[in-house]
Amino acid sequence: MSDAVDAIVVGSGPNGLAAAVTLAAAGLQVLVIEGAATAGGGCRTEELTLPGYRHDLCSTAHPLAAASSFFQRFDLPSRGVRLVHPEVVFAHPLDGGRAALVTRSVAETAAGLGRDRRAYRRLMRPLVRHSRPIADWVFSAERRPPGHPLALASYGLLGMRSASVVAQRFRSPEARGLFAGVAAHAMRPLTSSPTAGVGLLLTLLGHAVGWPFVEGGSSRLTDAMVAAIESGGGRLQTGWWVRSLEELPPARAVLLDVTPRRFLELAGERVSGHYRRSLEGFRYGSGICKVDFALSGPVPWTNPGCRLAGTVHLGGTYEEVAHAEAEVAAGVHPVFPYVLVVQAGTADPTRAPKGGQTLWAYCHVPPGSDVDMTPQIEGQIERFAPGFRDLVLAKVHRTAQEQEAHNPNCIGGDIASGSQNLRQTFFRPAARWDPYRTPLADTYLCSSSTTPGPGVHGRCGELAALSALRHTFKISPDPDFRRLAPPPTAPPAIR
Repeated sequence: MSDAVDAIVVGSGPNGLAAAVTLAAAGLQVLVIEGAATAGGGCRTEELTLPGYRHDLCSTAHPLAAASSFFQRFDLPSRGVRLVHPEVVFAHPLDGGRAALVTRSVAETAAGLGRDRRAYRRLMRPLVRHSRPIADWVFSAERRPPGHPLALASYGLLGMRSASVVAQRFRSPEARGLFAGVAAHAMRPLTSSPTAGVGLLLTLLGHAVGWPFVEGGSSRLTDAMVAAIESGGGRLQTGWWVRSLEELPPARAVLLDVTPRRFLELAGERVSGHYRRSLEGFRYGSGICKVDFALSGPVPWTNPGCRLAGTVHLGGTYEEVAHAEAEVAAGVHPVFPYVLVVQAGTADPTRAPKGGQTLWAYCHVPPGSDVDMTPQIEGQIERFAPGFRDLVLAKVHRTAQEQEAHNPNCIGGDIASGSQNLRQTFFRPAARWDPYRTPLADTYLCSSSTTPGPGVHGRCGELAALSALRHTFKISPDPDFRRLAPPPTAPPAIR
Protein backbone atom coordinates (compact mmCIF):
# COMPACT_ATOMS: atom_id res chain seq x y z
CA MET A 1 0.00 0.00 0.00
CA SER A 2 1.06 3.66 -0.35
CA ASP A 3 2.07 5.82 2.60
CA ALA A 4 -1.35 7.53 2.55
CA VAL A 5 -3.85 6.06 4.99
CA ASP A 6 -7.51 6.69 5.71
CA ALA A 7 -7.32 5.92 9.43
CA ILE A 8 -4.69 5.59 12.12
CA VAL A 9 -5.20 3.43 15.20
CA VAL A 10 -2.85 4.11 18.11
CA GLY A 11 -2.53 1.05 20.33
CA SER A 12 -2.87 -2.61 19.34
CA GLY A 13 -4.68 -4.12 22.28
CA PRO A 14 -7.80 -6.16 21.48
CA ASN A 15 -9.88 -3.00 21.07
CA GLY A 16 -7.39 -1.20 18.88
CA LEU A 17 -7.15 -4.25 16.64
CA ALA A 18 -10.94 -4.68 16.59
CA ALA A 19 -11.26 -1.06 15.46
CA ALA A 20 -8.69 -1.61 12.74
CA VAL A 21 -10.39 -4.84 11.59
CA THR A 22 -13.72 -3.03 11.34
CA LEU A 23 -12.27 -0.13 9.36
CA ALA A 24 -10.32 -2.45 7.05
CA ALA A 25 -13.47 -4.49 6.43
CA ALA A 26 -15.11 -1.27 5.23
CA GLY A 27 -12.41 -0.95 2.58
CA LEU A 28 -10.29 1.69 4.30
CA GLN A 29 -6.51 1.85 4.43
CA VAL A 30 -5.49 1.51 8.08
CA LEU A 31 -2.22 2.03 9.94
CA VAL A 32 -1.92 0.56 13.46
CA ILE A 33 0.82 2.07 15.62
CA GLU A 34 2.06 0.15 18.68
CA GLY A 35 4.72 1.23 21.13
CA ALA A 36 5.74 -2.25 22.24
CA ALA A 37 7.80 -4.62 20.12
CA THR A 38 4.79 -6.88 19.47
CA ALA A 39 1.07 -6.30 19.06
CA GLY A 40 -1.63 -7.34 21.48
CA GLY A 41 -1.35 -5.22 24.63
CA GLY A 42 -2.51 -7.53 27.42
CA CYS A 43 -3.56 -10.21 24.91
CA ARG A 44 -0.12 -11.73 24.37
CA THR A 45 1.71 -14.93 25.21
CA GLU A 46 5.41 -15.21 26.06
CA GLU A 47 7.86 -17.67 27.60
CA LEU A 48 8.26 -15.68 30.80
CA THR A 49 9.81 -18.35 33.02
CA LEU A 50 11.41 -21.32 31.22
CA PRO A 51 11.64 -22.47 27.60
CA GLY A 52 8.45 -24.22 26.53
CA TYR A 53 6.30 -22.64 29.27
CA ARG A 54 3.88 -20.27 27.56
CA HIS A 55 2.32 -17.63 29.77
CA ASP A 56 -0.45 -15.20 28.88
CA LEU A 57 0.69 -11.72 29.90
CA CYS A 58 -2.74 -10.60 31.09
CA SER A 59 -5.90 -11.90 29.40
CA THR A 60 -6.15 -15.68 29.55
CA ALA A 61 -9.66 -17.08 30.19
CA HIS A 62 -12.06 -15.70 27.58
CA PRO A 63 -15.80 -15.83 28.42
CA LEU A 64 -16.27 -12.36 26.94
CA ALA A 65 -14.60 -13.30 23.66
CA ALA A 66 -16.77 -16.41 23.44
CA ALA A 67 -19.92 -14.30 23.94
CA SER A 68 -18.86 -11.29 21.86
CA SER A 69 -20.83 -10.57 18.70
CA PHE A 70 -17.65 -9.05 17.25
CA PHE A 71 -15.67 -12.26 17.54
CA GLN A 72 -18.63 -14.32 16.38
CA ARG A 73 -18.81 -12.30 13.17
CA PHE A 74 -15.03 -12.36 12.90
CA ASP A 75 -15.32 -16.17 12.82
CA LEU A 76 -12.35 -17.28 14.90
CA PRO A 77 -12.35 -20.95 13.78
CA SER A 78 -11.95 -19.96 10.13
CA ARG A 79 -8.91 -17.91 11.13
CA GLY A 80 -7.10 -20.71 12.90
CA VAL A 81 -8.17 -19.76 16.44
CA ARG A 82 -9.54 -22.61 18.55
CA LEU A 83 -11.23 -22.04 21.91
CA VAL A 84 -10.77 -24.97 24.29
CA HIS A 85 -12.82 -25.63 27.42
CA PRO A 86 -11.86 -27.12 30.80
CA GLU A 87 -14.22 -29.67 32.35
CA VAL A 88 -14.90 -27.32 35.28
CA VAL A 89 -15.40 -23.69 34.29
CA PHE A 90 -14.29 -22.24 37.63
CA ALA A 91 -13.98 -23.38 41.21
CA HIS A 92 -13.97 -21.86 44.67
CA PRO A 93 -12.26 -24.03 47.30
CA LEU A 94 -12.86 -23.77 51.04
CA ASP A 95 -10.86 -25.13 53.94
CA GLY A 96 -11.23 -28.84 54.70
CA GLY A 97 -11.28 -29.97 51.07
CA ARG A 98 -14.69 -28.50 50.27
CA ALA A 99 -15.31 -26.54 47.06
CA ALA A 100 -18.03 -25.05 44.89
CA LEU A 101 -17.63 -26.06 41.24
CA VAL A 102 -19.25 -24.34 38.27
CA THR A 103 -19.70 -26.44 35.13
CA ARG A 104 -21.57 -25.64 31.93
CA SER A 105 -24.67 -27.27 33.46
CA VAL A 106 -26.77 -25.18 35.86
CA ALA A 107 -28.33 -28.35 37.30
CA GLU A 108 -24.97 -30.03 37.89
CA THR A 109 -23.55 -26.90 39.51
CA ALA A 110 -26.61 -26.49 41.73
CA ALA A 111 -26.47 -30.14 42.81
CA GLY A 112 -23.08 -29.49 44.38
CA LEU A 113 -24.37 -26.62 46.51
CA GLY A 114 -26.42 -28.69 48.94
CA ARG A 115 -29.14 -26.66 50.64
CA ASP A 116 -28.63 -23.81 48.18
CA ARG A 117 -29.28 -25.90 45.08
CA ARG A 118 -32.81 -24.55 44.60
CA ALA A 119 -31.79 -20.95 45.24
CA TYR A 120 -28.99 -21.26 42.68
CA ARG A 121 -31.30 -22.76 40.06
CA ARG A 122 -33.93 -20.04 40.62
CA LEU A 123 -31.29 -17.35 40.24
CA MET A 124 -29.33 -18.65 37.26
CA ARG A 125 -31.75 -20.56 35.03
CA PRO A 126 -33.69 -17.49 33.77
CA LEU A 127 -30.48 -15.58 33.19
CA VAL A 128 -28.82 -18.40 31.27
CA ARG A 129 -31.99 -18.95 29.24
CA HIS A 130 -31.75 -15.35 28.03
CA SER A 131 -27.97 -15.09 27.95
CA ARG A 132 -27.84 -13.98 24.32
CA PRO A 133 -29.99 -10.82 24.63
CA ILE A 134 -28.39 -9.99 27.98
CA ALA A 135 -24.88 -10.30 26.53
CA ASP A 136 -25.81 -8.36 23.40
CA TRP A 137 -27.04 -5.42 25.47
CA VAL A 138 -24.19 -5.48 27.98
CA PHE A 139 -21.68 -5.51 25.11
CA SER A 140 -23.41 -2.60 23.37
CA ALA A 141 -23.08 1.14 23.88
CA GLU A 142 -26.23 0.81 26.08
CA ARG A 143 -27.96 3.65 24.24
CA ARG A 144 -30.86 1.73 22.66
CA PRO A 145 -33.70 -0.31 24.15
CA PRO A 146 -32.70 -3.96 24.57
CA GLY A 147 -34.05 -6.58 22.21
CA HIS A 148 -35.54 -8.58 25.08
CA PRO A 149 -36.50 -6.04 27.79
CA LEU A 150 -37.91 -8.57 30.26
CA ALA A 151 -34.71 -10.60 30.26
CA LEU A 152 -32.61 -7.49 30.72
CA ALA A 153 -34.88 -6.24 33.50
CA SER A 154 -34.37 -9.50 35.36
CA TYR A 155 -30.60 -9.14 35.07
CA GLY A 156 -30.53 -5.39 35.62
CA LEU A 157 -32.60 -5.33 38.82
CA LEU A 158 -30.12 -7.69 40.43
CA GLY A 159 -27.00 -6.52 38.64
CA MET A 160 -27.30 -2.90 39.76
CA ARG A 161 -26.92 -4.06 43.35
CA SER A 162 -23.91 -5.06 45.37
CA ALA A 163 -22.64 -8.62 45.64
CA SER A 164 -23.41 -8.49 49.35
CA VAL A 165 -27.14 -8.17 48.60
CA VAL A 166 -27.27 -11.07 46.13
CA ALA A 167 -25.16 -13.26 48.43
CA GLN A 168 -27.95 -13.04 51.02
CA ARG A 169 -29.94 -15.42 48.80
CA PHE A 170 -27.55 -18.18 49.85
CA ARG A 171 -26.91 -19.83 53.21
CA SER A 172 -24.12 -22.32 52.58
CA PRO A 173 -20.43 -21.31 52.69
CA GLU A 174 -19.98 -22.96 49.29
CA ALA A 175 -22.59 -20.87 47.44
CA ARG A 176 -21.71 -17.64 49.24
CA GLY A 177 -18.00 -18.15 48.62
CA LEU A 178 -18.66 -19.01 44.99
CA PHE A 179 -20.47 -15.72 44.39
CA ALA A 180 -17.87 -13.72 46.29
CA GLY A 181 -15.08 -15.15 44.15
CA VAL A 182 -16.71 -14.35 40.83
CA ALA A 183 -18.02 -10.92 41.91
CA ALA A 184 -14.52 -9.94 43.06
CA HIS A 185 -13.52 -9.76 39.38
CA ALA A 186 -15.04 -6.25 39.61
CA MET A 187 -11.97 -5.21 41.66
CA ARG A 188 -14.20 -3.28 44.06
CA PRO A 189 -15.55 -3.81 47.59
CA LEU A 190 -18.35 -6.37 47.52
CA THR A 191 -20.61 -3.89 49.30
CA SER A 192 -20.51 -1.55 46.28
CA SER A 193 -22.64 -1.50 43.15
CA PRO A 194 -22.60 -3.02 40.58
CA THR A 195 -20.43 -5.89 41.80
CA ALA A 196 -23.49 -8.15 41.63
CA GLY A 197 -23.77 -7.44 37.91
CA VAL A 198 -20.17 -8.48 37.28
CA GLY A 199 -20.64 -11.68 39.25
CA LEU A 200 -23.92 -12.57 37.59
CA LEU A 201 -22.66 -11.83 34.08
CA LEU A 202 -19.53 -13.93 34.44
CA THR A 203 -21.46 -16.79 36.02
CA LEU A 204 -24.20 -16.88 33.40
CA LEU A 205 -21.56 -16.78 30.67
CA GLY A 206 -19.81 -19.66 32.39
CA HIS A 207 -22.93 -21.73 31.84
CA ALA A 208 -23.83 -20.31 28.43
CA VAL A 209 -20.47 -20.16 26.63
CA GLY A 210 -17.88 -21.27 29.20
CA TRP A 211 -14.60 -19.60 30.13
CA PRO A 212 -12.41 -21.03 27.38
CA PHE A 213 -8.74 -20.60 26.59
CA VAL A 214 -7.20 -19.89 23.22
CA GLU A 215 -5.32 -23.02 22.26
CA GLY A 216 -1.64 -22.18 22.10
CA GLY A 217 -2.03 -18.90 23.97
CA SER A 218 -3.96 -15.64 23.73
CA SER A 219 -1.46 -14.35 21.15
CA ARG A 220 -3.28 -16.52 18.62
CA LEU A 221 -6.23 -14.15 18.91
CA THR A 222 -3.99 -11.15 18.32
CA ASP A 223 -2.21 -12.82 15.41
CA ALA A 224 -5.54 -13.57 13.71
CA MET A 225 -6.66 -9.94 13.91
CA VAL A 226 -3.32 -8.63 12.65
CA ALA A 227 -3.47 -11.07 9.74
CA ALA A 228 -6.99 -9.91 8.87
CA ILE A 229 -5.94 -6.25 8.91
CA GLU A 230 -2.99 -6.96 6.66
CA SER A 231 -5.16 -8.99 4.27
CA GLY A 232 -7.28 -5.85 3.86
CA GLY A 233 -4.23 -3.78 2.93
CA GLY A 234 -3.56 -2.36 6.39
CA ARG A 235 -0.26 -2.45 8.20
CA LEU A 236 1.12 -2.60 11.71
CA GLN A 237 4.07 -0.53 12.91
CA THR A 238 5.54 -1.54 16.27
CA GLY A 239 8.15 0.14 18.44
CA TRP A 240 6.65 3.64 18.10
CA TRP A 241 5.52 5.23 21.36
CA VAL A 242 3.34 8.13 20.28
CA ARG A 243 3.95 11.14 22.57
CA SER A 244 1.68 13.68 20.87
CA LEU A 245 -1.10 13.68 18.30
CA GLU A 246 0.97 16.22 16.40
CA GLU A 247 3.52 13.56 15.41
CA LEU A 248 1.00 11.34 13.62
CA PRO A 249 1.02 11.29 9.82
CA PRO A 250 -2.01 12.69 7.97
CA ALA A 251 -5.19 10.62 8.10
CA ARG A 252 -8.90 11.29 7.85
CA ALA A 253 -9.55 9.70 11.26
CA VAL A 254 -7.53 8.82 14.35
CA LEU A 255 -8.69 6.17 16.83
CA LEU A 256 -6.92 5.91 20.17
CA ASP A 257 -6.76 2.72 22.19
CA VAL A 258 -5.65 4.65 25.28
CA THR A 259 -7.02 5.70 28.66
CA PRO A 260 -8.47 9.19 29.25
CA ARG A 261 -5.31 10.22 31.08
CA ARG A 262 -3.13 9.17 28.15
CA PHE A 263 -5.48 10.90 25.70
CA LEU A 264 -5.11 14.21 27.55
CA GLU A 265 -1.34 13.81 27.45
CA LEU A 266 -1.44 13.19 23.68
CA ALA A 267 -3.88 16.04 22.98
CA GLY A 268 -2.28 18.63 25.25
CA GLU A 269 -3.94 22.04 25.24
CA ARG A 270 -6.15 21.13 22.29
CA VAL A 271 -8.70 19.70 24.76
CA SER A 272 -10.22 22.01 27.34
CA GLY A 273 -13.48 22.86 29.08
CA HIS A 274 -16.08 20.37 30.28
CA TYR A 275 -14.68 17.39 28.36
CA ARG A 276 -11.21 17.86 29.86
CA ARG A 277 -12.69 18.13 33.35
CA SER A 278 -14.73 14.96 32.76
CA LEU A 279 -11.67 13.00 31.69
CA GLU A 280 -9.61 14.39 34.55
CA GLY A 281 -12.33 13.10 36.89
CA PHE A 282 -12.32 9.62 35.37
CA ARG A 283 -11.55 7.17 38.16
CA TYR A 284 -9.12 4.27 37.96
CA GLY A 285 -9.40 1.12 40.06
CA SER A 286 -7.21 -1.18 42.08
CA GLY A 287 -3.98 -2.54 40.71
CA ILE A 288 -2.80 -6.11 40.47
CA CYS A 289 0.36 -7.97 41.40
CA LYS A 290 0.75 -10.89 39.01
CA VAL A 291 2.92 -13.99 39.34
CA ASP A 292 3.59 -16.57 36.63
CA PHE A 293 4.79 -20.00 37.69
CA ALA A 294 6.44 -22.84 35.80
CA LEU A 295 5.47 -26.04 37.60
CA SER A 296 6.80 -29.58 37.41
CA GLY A 297 3.26 -30.95 37.60
CA PRO A 298 -0.41 -30.07 38.17
CA VAL A 299 -1.39 -28.12 41.28
CA PRO A 300 -2.24 -30.64 44.06
CA TRP A 301 -5.58 -29.12 45.06
CA THR A 302 -7.11 -30.85 48.07
CA ASN A 303 -10.49 -30.88 46.33
CA PRO A 304 -10.33 -33.11 43.22
CA GLY A 305 -12.78 -30.91 41.30
CA CYS A 306 -10.39 -27.99 41.48
CA ARG A 307 -7.85 -30.05 39.54
CA LEU A 308 -10.24 -29.96 36.56
CA ALA A 309 -10.99 -26.24 36.73
CA GLY A 310 -9.62 -23.70 34.31
CA THR A 311 -9.98 -20.87 36.82
CA VAL A 312 -9.81 -21.10 40.61
CA HIS A 313 -10.82 -18.27 42.97
CA LEU A 314 -8.96 -18.29 46.27
CA GLY A 315 -9.82 -16.46 49.44
CA GLY A 316 -11.99 -18.75 51.52
CA THR A 317 -15.43 -17.75 52.75
CA TYR A 318 -17.53 -14.87 51.52
CA GLU A 319 -16.54 -12.87 54.57
CA GLU A 320 -12.83 -13.45 53.96
CA VAL A 321 -13.01 -12.40 50.30
CA ALA A 322 -15.09 -9.34 51.16
CA HIS A 323 -12.63 -8.35 53.88
CA ALA A 324 -9.64 -8.67 51.52
CA GLU A 325 -11.30 -6.52 48.84
CA ALA A 326 -12.30 -3.91 51.43
CA GLU A 327 -8.70 -3.75 52.63
CA VAL A 328 -7.44 -3.09 49.09
CA ALA A 329 -10.00 -0.30 48.64
CA ALA A 330 -8.76 1.23 51.91
CA GLY A 331 -5.17 1.21 50.62
CA VAL A 332 -4.04 -1.85 52.60
CA HIS A 333 -2.15 -4.86 51.22
CA PRO A 334 -4.07 -7.92 52.51
CA VAL A 335 -2.19 -10.58 54.40
CA PHE A 336 -4.71 -13.08 53.01
CA PRO A 337 -5.66 -11.64 49.60
CA TYR A 338 -8.27 -12.73 47.13
CA VAL A 339 -6.26 -14.57 44.47
CA LEU A 340 -7.36 -15.39 40.94
CA VAL A 341 -5.57 -18.49 39.58
CA VAL A 342 -5.71 -19.85 36.04
CA GLN A 343 -4.39 -23.27 35.05
CA ALA A 344 -4.70 -23.29 31.27
CA GLY A 345 -3.18 -26.76 31.08
CA THR A 346 -6.49 -28.29 32.18
CA ALA A 347 -7.72 -27.65 28.63
CA ASP A 348 -4.62 -26.75 26.63
CA PRO A 349 -1.62 -29.08 27.03
CA THR A 350 0.42 -26.98 24.58
CA ARG A 351 1.16 -24.41 27.31
CA ALA A 352 3.96 -26.43 28.93
CA PRO A 353 6.30 -29.36 28.24
CA LYS A 354 4.81 -32.78 28.90
CA GLY A 355 4.15 -33.27 32.60
CA GLY A 356 4.59 -29.58 33.42
CA GLN A 357 2.11 -26.78 33.85
CA THR A 358 2.04 -23.02 33.62
CA LEU A 359 0.18 -21.24 36.38
CA TRP A 360 -1.14 -17.67 36.09
CA ALA A 361 -2.11 -15.85 39.30
CA TYR A 362 -2.72 -12.37 40.58
CA CYS A 363 -4.15 -10.55 43.57
CA HIS A 364 -5.58 -7.06 43.92
CA VAL A 365 -3.46 -4.32 45.49
CA PRO A 366 -3.81 -0.58 46.10
CA PRO A 367 -3.21 1.55 42.99
CA GLY A 368 0.43 2.15 42.18
CA SER A 369 1.68 -0.48 44.63
CA ASP A 370 5.32 -1.48 44.40
CA VAL A 371 4.87 -4.44 46.76
CA ASP A 372 5.72 -7.95 45.56
CA MET A 373 2.79 -10.06 46.78
CA THR A 374 4.33 -13.37 45.70
CA PRO A 375 4.57 -14.75 49.28
CA GLN A 376 0.91 -13.96 49.97
CA ILE A 377 -0.22 -15.44 46.65
CA GLU A 378 1.81 -18.60 47.25
CA GLY A 379 0.40 -18.80 50.76
CA GLN A 380 -3.18 -18.80 49.53
CA ILE A 381 -2.43 -21.46 46.90
CA GLU A 382 -0.60 -23.61 49.46
CA ARG A 383 -3.57 -23.24 51.83
CA PHE A 384 -5.83 -25.09 49.39
CA ALA A 385 -3.13 -27.15 47.66
CA PRO A 386 -0.54 -28.35 50.21
CA GLY A 387 2.74 -29.18 48.51
CA PHE A 388 2.33 -26.55 45.80
CA ARG A 389 5.63 -24.83 46.55
CA ASP A 390 7.51 -28.09 45.95
CA LEU A 391 6.38 -27.99 42.30
CA VAL A 392 7.69 -24.53 41.47
CA LEU A 393 10.52 -24.65 38.94
CA ALA A 394 10.61 -20.92 38.20
CA LYS A 395 8.49 -17.83 38.74
CA VAL A 396 8.34 -14.19 37.74
CA HIS A 397 6.28 -11.42 39.26
CA ARG A 398 5.09 -8.00 38.15
CA THR A 399 3.98 -5.39 40.68
CA ALA A 400 1.26 -2.84 39.96
CA GLN A 401 3.90 -0.20 39.24
CA GLU A 402 5.65 -2.54 36.84
CA GLN A 403 2.32 -3.37 35.19
CA GLU A 404 1.85 0.30 34.27
CA ALA A 405 5.46 0.61 33.11
CA HIS A 406 4.92 -2.38 30.83
CA ASN A 407 1.51 -1.21 29.56
CA PRO A 408 0.77 2.53 29.95
CA ASN A 409 -2.98 1.85 29.76
CA CYS A 410 -2.79 0.09 33.15
CA ILE A 411 -2.88 3.24 35.27
CA GLY A 412 -1.57 2.31 38.71
CA GLY A 413 -1.72 -1.34 37.67
CA ASP A 414 -5.45 -1.18 36.84
CA ILE A 415 -5.92 -3.79 34.09
CA ALA A 416 -9.57 -2.67 33.60
CA SER A 417 -8.50 0.80 32.35
CA GLY A 418 -10.92 2.41 34.79
CA SER A 419 -12.95 1.65 37.88
CA GLN A 420 -16.08 -0.41 37.33
CA ASN A 421 -18.22 1.77 39.58
CA LEU A 422 -21.88 2.43 38.83
CA ARG A 423 -21.38 5.73 37.04
CA GLN A 424 -18.58 4.43 34.86
CA THR A 425 -20.60 1.37 33.94
CA PHE A 426 -22.97 3.60 31.94
CA PHE A 427 -20.94 6.75 31.30
CA ARG A 428 -17.46 5.71 30.26
CA PRO A 429 -15.32 7.79 29.93
CA ALA A 430 -17.75 10.75 30.10
CA ALA A 431 -21.49 11.43 29.98
CA ARG A 432 -21.93 11.67 26.21
CA TRP A 433 -24.41 10.05 23.83
CA ASP A 434 -21.52 8.85 21.68
CA PRO A 435 -18.76 7.96 24.18
CA TYR A 436 -16.23 7.35 21.41
CA ARG A 437 -16.20 10.79 19.77
CA THR A 438 -13.95 13.44 21.28
CA PRO A 439 -14.14 17.23 20.81
CA LEU A 440 -11.20 16.95 18.41
CA ALA A 441 -12.39 16.60 14.84
CA ASP A 442 -12.34 13.01 13.56
CA THR A 443 -10.58 11.77 16.70
CA TYR A 444 -12.08 8.86 18.64
CA LEU A 445 -11.39 6.87 21.80
CA CYS A 446 -11.63 3.11 21.35
CA SER A 447 -10.11 1.65 24.53
CA SER A 448 -11.80 -0.26 27.35
CA SER A 449 -12.06 3.09 29.13
CA THR A 450 -15.15 3.49 26.92
CA THR A 451 -18.35 1.45 27.09
CA PRO A 452 -18.93 -1.46 27.35
CA GLY A 453 -15.77 -1.60 29.44
CA PRO A 454 -12.97 -4.07 30.16
CA GLY A 455 -12.42 -7.57 28.84
CA VAL A 456 -11.39 -9.17 25.57
CA HIS A 457 -14.59 -8.71 23.57
CA GLY A 458 -13.45 -6.13 21.00
CA ARG A 459 -16.69 -4.21 21.21
CA CYS A 460 -15.18 -0.91 22.40
CA GLY A 461 -12.99 -0.87 19.33
CA GLU A 462 -15.69 -2.04 16.96
CA LEU A 463 -18.24 0.50 18.21
CA ALA A 464 -15.70 3.32 18.01
CA ALA A 465 -14.87 2.31 14.44
CA LEU A 466 -18.57 2.24 13.52
CA SER A 467 -18.89 5.76 14.92
CA ALA A 468 -15.95 6.87 12.78
CA LEU A 469 -17.46 5.24 9.72
CA ARG A 470 -20.74 7.12 10.26
CA HIS A 471 -19.38 10.54 11.17
CA THR A 472 -16.03 10.84 9.37
CA PHE A 473 -16.36 8.54 6.39
CA LYS A 474 -20.17 8.73 5.92
CA ILE A 475 -20.37 4.93 5.62
CA SER A 476 -23.47 3.49 7.26
CA PRO A 477 -23.63 -0.27 6.46
CA ASP A 478 -21.88 -2.58 8.90
CA PRO A 479 -18.62 -3.85 7.41
CA ASP A 480 -18.47 -7.43 6.20
CA PHE A 481 -15.56 -9.21 7.87
CA ARG A 482 -15.65 -11.89 5.18
CA ARG A 483 -13.83 -9.53 2.84
CA LEU A 484 -10.79 -9.90 5.14
CA ALA A 485 -9.74 -13.31 3.98
CA PRO A 486 -8.31 -15.65 6.61
CA PRO A 487 -4.72 -16.75 6.02
CA PRO A 488 -4.22 -20.02 4.13
CA THR A 489 -2.65 -21.48 7.28
CA ALA A 490 -3.14 -20.93 11.00
CA PRO A 491 -1.60 -17.79 12.56
CA PRO A 492 2.14 -18.01 13.15
CA ALA A 493 3.56 -19.72 16.21
CA ILE A 494 3.70 -17.78 19.44
CA ARG A 495 6.58 -15.38 19.63
